[in-house]
Amino acid sequence: MKFLVTGGAGFIGSAVVRKLIAETQHSVCVVDKLTYAGNLASLAPVAGNARYRFERADIGDGERMQAIFTDFSPDIVMHLAAESHVDRSIDGPRDFIQTNIVGTFVLLQEALRYWRGLGESRQGKFRFHHISTDEVFGSLGDTGFFREDTAYQPTSPYSASKAASDHLVRAWQHTYGLPTLVTNCSNNYGPYHFPEKLIPLMIINAFEGKPLPVYGNGQNVRDWLYVDDHADALLTVAQTGVTGETYNIGGHNEKANIEVVKAICGILDELRPDPAGPHERLITYVTDRPGHDARYAIDAGKIASELGWRPRETFETGLRRTVEWYLANTGWWRDIRSGVYSGERLGAG
Repeated sequence: MKFLVTGGAGFIGSAVVRKLIAETQHSVCVVDKLTYAGNLASLAPVAGNARYRFERADIGDGERMQAIFTDFSPDIVMHLAAESHVDRSIDGPRDFIQTNIVGTFVLLQEALRYWRGLGESRQGKFRFHHISTDEVFGSLGDTGFFREDTAYQPTSPYSASKAASDHLVRAWQHTYGLPTLVTNCSNNYGPYHFPEKLIPLMIINAFEGKPLPVYGNGQNVRDWLYVDDHADALLTVAQTGVTGETYNIGGHNEKANIEVVKAICGILDELRPDPAGPHERLITYVTDRPGHDARYAIDAGKIASELGWRPRETFETGLRRTVEWYLANTGWWRDIRSGVYSGERLGAG
């Protein structure tokens, strides 16, 4: 089949594309605007494959998207293009509204136009898979989990923009009959992760002997999902999920932020000991993010029972693989640190 993957040069998108090319016979067209977090180096392992193609384009450009749909003629659209960093949404929400809401609207319109023009057989096979986040549900207390029927309560400009895009996708399915799927995932980590996010930032800072900034008291809890597990789940949903349904995807790995940072320090102490002392000495508590949600946790029972997906990596195995990858691929992240992002604090409000 033919997969059109928006945001395919990003962290999760590139993992999906690498898996599609390496493990299937499907063809892939990546559409990416190549903003600061889009990185063609993340697609280098598959760039020479005859089943891979790249289009630099903005999903908000309707004419360009219409031309790509017509020329490539996809069977499945996997929509991952988004502004995704909460801290950046605090500093500059406009880009999040434009890409995540307006861009999704434009993409839906072009997908609908394209789908309506297909023959009956291909119409029945077409799917528009929208990839979202657990942050649309807001913050949990000490107990409980986000389920597919949990009410939306977004609290940041980022999560509000993603909530809006989720509602648009479901509205296009309900009103126009466009065959859509929605997935909401927990926090991803793994190779090729842009180093503004917690885990890669901590790995790189610790490697360089720089402070490890932990927001507030470090007790904010997230459910961590290894990115290759997520990519596997996304392909499972895209190909076998029931249209009109939502599936939550989680790693079953709840950890407080300070636990994550200390675990990274422990792995680095083993793999790359610092003569100056244990890496935990670098931990520095800083002013918390405005409106920082206390806890996220996903109930991934539906995708397990209905589609048979479960994560393969534990947090311990996935984190070790991640640290090892960053140590072995310093050129990938040093290009970023010397250019678009040097590790500065974002989202102080």
